Parts: sequence; structure tokens; C-alpha cells
Amino acid sequence: MSFSSTSPWATGKACRNGPFPRRSFEIGAIVVAFIYWWPLAFGYVAWKLAGYPAFAELRDRLSRMTSSAGIGGRSRFAAAFDAANMGGSGNRAFDDYRRAEIERLVAQRRALEEEGRAFAAFVEELKRAKDREQFDAFMAKRRSETGSNGTRDV
Repeated sequence: MSFSSTSPWATGKACRNGPFPRRSFEIGAIVVAFIYWWPLAFGYVAWKLAGYPAFAELRDRLSRMTSSAGIGGRSRFAAAFDAANMGGSGNRAFDDYRRAEIERLVAQRRALEEEGRAFAAFVEELKRAKDREQFDAFMAKRRSETGSNGTRDV
């Protein structure tokens, strides 16, 4: 009995749909979930039909549906979270302090990057000078060898 090298069993890799045992286990689990607790099974099937979206995508879809339907507003937690992520904490003194610190750190980062570039240029110049010195020494040695013999050995 021989196995094809392109089969998922032969390569040891499972594709997204998976080999037969995974698919049958999934279907069996859905059937059992419908028997014991149908909301969980229904939610999984809906998630599967939606193309396995991430939970952030589901949250965004839900918020768009509720905001377009005019149902409920945003919670205080959501408003505070958005304010913190958008750069405003609601406290003007803290926001000014944070903005000044960020500008100071950005300026410091730029200065460090400039020093890094200057040091890299310095090291490169040292390498060039060393290479030039070694080349000049080689050429002087070569000239002295050819000058003493009159001819150069090949």
C-alpha cells in the first residue's frame, strides 16, 4: 500500500479544512452542542459562517448595528477607553505634560540617531584610513622589492 506525497496524511500537514477526522469531530461537536445547549452551537455556526472573524471585528460589527439602529449609547468605560487611546485624558494639565514629555523623547531619539550616524561615518573614515595605510605600505614594499632587483618575480 503506498501513499501519495500530496496527501495531508503523508506530509503531516493539515490544511484549513483539515483531514477527515477533524471535520467529523467538528460536526459531531456541533450536533452534541445543539442537543445539550443550542445557543452555544448556534453561535459557533454563525461564527463559522461569518468566516471566523476576530472578536474585535465582531465587536465593531455589533457596535455599528446598535448605533445605526439607535439602540443604547456608549458606556462610560468605552468613552474613557477611546479618550485614553485618542490622546485626551480629560485633564488638560496631564495632557500638556504628556505632550511635552513625548516631544522631549522624540527630540532625544533624533539626537541619538544623529550621533549614531556621525559615529558610523567616523568608523567608516577610520576603516578607509587604515585601508589606505595598508595599501601604501604594500605599494612601498613592492616598489622597494622591484627597485632592488630591477625586475619583478612573478
